[in-house]
Formats: sequence, structure tokens, C-alpha cells
Amino acid sequence: MVWVYLQFSGGLETLFDNVKSHKVDIPSKKPDRTTVKSVVSYIQKKMLKKNPEMFLKGKELRPGILVLINDIDWELGGK
Repeated sequence: MVWVYLQFSGGLETLFDNVKSHKVDIPSKKPDRTTVKSVVSYIQKKMLKKNPEMFLKGKELRPGILVLINDIDWELGGK
């Protein structure tokens, strides 16, 4: 398991029962190899309550959703 702290804002929290902050344990066979893709998959399957089309476009996050890891943009830090 990998412990992750998630925050949703800018209206995105409405897809998660209006809860902005979540502390979750992500199942992982190799905790040191957990990817953003696996976290997004977990969020989609276990946490997303409504309107998945506002969160995902296919299997990718919708354009405009900013992902920060340790306050650094995921796109700039490498996937």
C-alpha cells in the first residue's frame, strides 16, 4: 500500500461528494514503483462519484486538470 494525500479544487471536488481532501491507501505490489497512472485509475474506480467525463477523457485526465506532486507540476517533473 502507498499512502497518498489528494486535494481536489476548482469545482473538481463536486465529482467526489464535495470533499476536497482525501487520505487514501493505494494498493500496490511495488510501493516504490507506484505511478500517477495507477493513482488515477484508483481514483476513477474507487472514488469518483459522478460525471466521469469531467475527470477523464478516455483513459487520460481531461485537459486543464493540473496534477501536482510535492507542489511540482507532474507534466514538468516527468511521468
